[in-house]
Amino acid sequence: MNTSGDVRPAVSAILTAVGVDHVRLSYHYLDAGDVEGYGSLLDENIEVAQPGSVHGNGRAEVLRSHGSPDRPPVIHRIHKIVADGDSVVALGRLVRGPGAPAELDFVDHFTISPEGMLLSCRRYFHTDPR
Repeated sequence: MNTSGDVRPAVSAILTAVGVDHVRLSYHYLDAGDVEGYGSLLDENIEVAQPGSVHGNGRAEVLRSHGSPDRPPVIHRIHKIVADGDSVVALGRLVRGPGAPAELDFVDHFTISPEGMLLSCRRYFHTDPR
């Protein structure tokens, strides 16, 4: 049950496991620059929000953003993945190329579609609380 009192159908453990695998693969494909491989994991209606970077609604728009030639290369160093139902959260460190802050801690929250595809991803960066 969620906080509004609505009852959501249970998500199978298999779907959750598939979601975790797709999240892990998404980082692998992005780090390798394999936009087609990344696209194979996305639901047609994916929504992506990453501060200062990619925002997109729909697979085609997200792939255009990720495939842009002026997008700097990045490496995702994942420290932990936590999953429950149709949600997967990845905690890690983003290592960027020249011209950008060298390393940033991040949290990505993914939602998994009923078919096991990545339906949304919202990124949060660590900031100094000063």
